[in-house]
Amino acid sequence: MALVGGYLAYLFRHQLAWPNEPVPGFGQVGPDQYNMFVTMHGTIMVFWVAMPILLSGFGNFLLPLMIGARDMAFPRLNRLSYWTFFLSTVVLIVSFFVPGGAFAGGWTIYPPLSAEPGYTGVVWGGNLWILAVALEFVSMLMGGINFMTTTLSLRAKGMALFRMPIFVWMINVASILFMFSVGPLIAGAFMLLADRTLQVGFFLPAAGGDPLLFQHLFWFFGHPEVYVLLLPALGIIAEILPVFSRKPLFGYRPIIYSTLIAGVLSFVVWAHHQFISGIDPRLAMPFSITTILISVPFAFSLFAYIATLWKGSISFSTAMLFALGMIAEFLLGGVTGIVNGSTAADIYVHDTYFVVAHFHYTLFPVTFLATFAGIYYWYPKLFGRFLSEFWGKVHFTLTLIGFNLAFLPLFSVGIAGHHRRIFDPSAFEFLHRIQHLHVLATVGLIILLTGQIPFILNFFLSLRRGRLAEANPWQANTLEWIAPSPPGHRNFETDPVVVRGPYEYSVPGAAKDWLSQGEAS
Repeated sequence: MALVGGYLAYLFRHQLAWPNEPVPGFGQVGPDQYNMFVTMHGTIMVFWVAMPILLSGFGNFLLPLMIGARDMAFPRLNRLSYWTFFLSTVVLIVSFFVPGGAFAGGWTIYPPLSAEPGYTGVVWGGNLWILAVALEFVSMLMGGINFMTTTLSLRAKGMALFRMPIFVWMINVASILFMFSVGPLIAGAFMLLADRTLQVGFFLPAAGGDPLLFQHLFWFFGHPEVYVLLLPALGIIAEILPVFSRKPLFGYRPIIYSTLIAGVLSFVVWAHHQFISGIDPRLAMPFSITTILISVPFAFSLFAYIATLWKGSISFSTAMLFALGMIAEFLLGGVTGIVNGSTAADIYVHDTYFVVAHFHYTLFPVTFLATFAGIYYWYPKLFGRFLSEFWGKVHFTLTLIGFNLAFLPLFSVGIAGHHRRIFDPSAFEFLHRIQHLHVLATVGLIILLTGQIPFILNFFLSLRRGRLAEANPWQANTLEWIAPSPPGHRNFETDPVVVRGPYEYSVPGAAKDWLSQGEAS
């Protein structure tokens, strides 16, 4: 699905850079197709790439290994979750081929544009979009129940809560956030479906409905969703930094406390997405304060990560490079988010390309840089072989250059007043002077996309040709490195017993600079 989402980005970015010229490999992009491609790009990247990789993919593989469990608590529920997700993917793909094509009303599905099919000319594409998202959410809910039950009931002997790796904490907090936030959006989605098919009028002004209500329901889920994606990514980075700096993770317990505080705050920030939507102006200030306040616990976590590096014996493996790249790029995304949290500044940049740039500097490092860091780090555990470090560094270099070239110019485009929902920028004279920035961004995107070819080849070729890896090639402490590589059925040859915390590196007086968290019983 990431390839589909990336290809859609290439199509509409080409249109923005060279308006109304045929796209190589596709042809002419029309206005309706442009709307469809933007909508489906956002949908796929958030719901079908970021969530399943970070939460389900890494969570299902690593969580039982890290707590010393032989399997998830409910294997059959896990299988049902997988096939429900597969069905949701099929439904979404089918929506491209129904009459009228896939949904084209924006990935945030704001009514009344989405509530009345006549506005976009997309009937079944919109209905299937809602069905696919609902199925995907059901799949994620089943996964979340499994994560929490497994963590609470199947931890190895000695694995106290404050001996669990940060990644396990992050997966569980993310699952709780998802469970508490998704209900209103599911209700809103069914109300929207009723508007589209039965003309009920929940969100249609002509029928007495309120489109602003849907925005509340969407963003009550939508903003915690950002942290549902962010927390597993921060967990991945927390596992990698101590290993490649040979130091304990700085502020283990404060990171957990700050994550819990951020989780609570995430439920009272949603309306900053609606500063210009017509909400009561008296609500703007409280939501502005909570939005800026939530940056404090995350800033603490990131500075704790940076402090972990201080005076460490750092080795720049590919996994470490992606981890450092994630922190650097995400900091830029976080800092620019403060602009959006301030009412006065947000009114100016709202719905411009500044928001697009901020959004991508937040979610791209989380979704892709952290994922790549995790793949390069745990690939030896997954397959018993190493990925090529040389091609990994080529991949990292092209990804970082392409990403910054693609999205850094968009901050300037947004500040220049470019609205993000314009199909043909050449139709507006005041945008002509910044057209070269669109060209630059599109060239960056092409570099970014082609930069993934070394990774794909490296991933599959290393399955057979990669250097063989021992069980603990990085000399790491957490329990997954006790298991064979790759882990066999039931994960461990003997049940591990946890005797210390997960990040005890370079302990004074110890014979070696790492101390495994567990011992065989």
